[in-house]
Amino acid sequence: MLPILKCYRPVQPPVLQRELAESGFRYREYLPDKRLEPYVACYWTLDFQAADTAGRLNRVIPDGCADIIVDLRAHSFAGAAFVTGLTTAFEAMAMPDRQSLFGIRFFSESARHFLKVPVSSIIGYHVYLEEIWGTEGLQLASEIMSAKEVSGMIGKAETRLISRLRLDEPDAGGLLETSMQYLYAFGGLISVRSLAEKLTYSERNLRRVFQRELGVSPKELAGIIRFQNLLQEIKAGAPASFPDAAVKYGYYDQSHLIHSFKRYYGLSPSQVFNTNRNGENEI
Repeated sequence: MLPILKCYRPVQPPVLQRELAESGFRYREYLPDKRLEPYVACYWTLDFQAADTAGRLNRVIPDGCADIIVDLRAHSFAGAAFVTGLTTAFEAMAMPDRQSLFGIRFFSESARHFLKVPVSSIIGYHVYLEEIWGTEGLQLASEIMSAKEVSGMIGKAETRLISRLRLDEPDAGGLLETSMQYLYAFGGLISVRSLAEKLTYSERNLRRVFQRELGVSPKELAGIIRFQNLLQEIKAGAPASFPDAAVKYGYYDQSHLIHSFKRYYGLSPSQVFNTNRNGENEI
């Protein structure tokens, strides 16, 4: 069995596209407390206050995670906090003139420890946190909205999360947890058959667990993890060319990589990174 580890850090468009920051977006990510690192990918904030960019879209791409999001400008605590499940395609949402959000991004296999419901039950739409946590959802929204600094928001969130984690006592050896460790370790480059063999489970049972808990197939999630790892590498300035990336990340050819990019991101690589790498043809 693989050791419990996280070698996966998903990214979102504001991290990759500098022009977003220049046009009024301010997006930041913050690492969790050591006790929460196996479960929480990051905390994040997004502020948008540009008055001259009507119609600006906020692009969200699949990252294999679920989020609790608090709208810091909401008019009431009841409607401020909501939960989003996994997505398998990009979303481009219209932004109001002013918006301020605080988010908690959970690794997909970890979210149930805190939400107490399977991620599959919230896939495809938003659910108010109050519907899942009851009055504790309202309390979390109140505490975060009342905090004056991001550090205070994170502190309030972590107090709640650690308390819920102590009550849950996660099973680190569970099938979903172990399956995800393999997907992370292989960067998504592992077939469902090979994954089932490593776990000594049938492919059918493996697919059933993923659908029941996450609402997506292991093949779909592997594709998202592979794509996210590709983004991380391109962001870091390697590999030297997109064809090299296609080979390294198991795409059949460059056109297959572009197709995946457009599906998950809604744009071509050249539109995102605005560059020709090593003189190659723009893609």
